[in-house]
Amino acid sequence: MFLIKIFNRALCLGTRSNGSFYSTTAAAATATSAKTSHNPLEEFFEVTRSQEEDKPNTYGRSWKASELRLKSWDDLQKLWYVLLKEKNMLMTQRQMLNAQNLRFPNPERIPKVRKSMCRIKHVLTERAIEEADPRRSAEMKRMINAL
Repeated sequence: MFLIKIFNRALCLGTRSNGSFYSTTAAAATATSAKTSHNPLEEFFEVTRSQEEDKPNTYGRSWKASELRLKSWDDLQKLWYVLLKEKNMLMTQRQMLNAQNLRFPNPERIPKVRKSMCRIKHVLTERAIEEADPRRSAEMKRMINAL
């Protein structure tokens, strides 16, 4: 995000100094596409809220094992990676704020994500144990341990 802003500023300054119409429109098109392009590193940072929002964000609870038992294997794998992404984002944000000697805003979110991830592993392990075929059960356990 920071690099995109610097790139856009440098690009805009370059177009002001050069008076030709073609280079101005090409630079404007490049700046517009740079704004709409998605930087994958932005996923590691939470979107900052504007100052006019007075009410604090409320975050949900962790998943219960009984809720997770109702989900399919594929849904649990998708949820695992969503939680992993959330955990990485929170840990990155916490590390960044600690480096700046700032307080992490909602430290209770990290244990909620960790509990949910542990419960997913527990539910998947239960399913692997209940599997009748020992080879398939062993394969499922290897997959679970790799998570």
